[in-house]
Amino acid sequence: MPTPYLTLPQVEALAREAHREQTDKAGRPYAEHLAAVAEGVRVRGGSEEQVAAAWLHDAVEDGVLSRQWLDEASLPGRVKEMVLAVTKRDGEDLFTYTGRILATPGALLIKESDLAHNADPERLAILEPAVHTRLVEKYAQVRALLGLGDGARPPERRDQANPATG
Repeated sequence: MPTPYLTLPQVEALAREAHREQTDKAGRPYAEHLAAVAEGVRVRGGSEEQVAAAWLHDAVEDGVLSRQWLDEASLPGRVKEMVLAVTKRDGEDLFTYTGRILATPGALLIKESDLAHNADPERLAILEPAVHTRLVEKYAQVRALLGLGDGARPPERRDQANPATG
């Protein structure tokens, strides 16, 4: 009998525990960012798999969960694919990174929600001016490469952002 997949509450609890000692650039508990990204995916019409991937979107990149853990986790393959799609790799250029996101069904919505929370003016206002400026420019560049420059998802990419609505 196959092992059942982790439920969304289990994924959330696992992500919160994995990131429990981590803080964001403003010194806030990192779980707040994860919750905001997951909620952003949900309100944008994301599937349960996309919400699960949102909870885990930084786990491998930040090293709080290993790639081996992800490979072996009781999660649907699509969740794993989306997590890996939004995981920036050491030395990877933005064109390769954003290309992988665009090529992975469902990943764009996760990155869109991540960027929206990262670029929240209230969050950015707390940072040092030089960090604030660097991040605003970085997030704008990534949004442009993903076709999200004006804040709207291009129609030709809607099915990639949320395959359930395509």
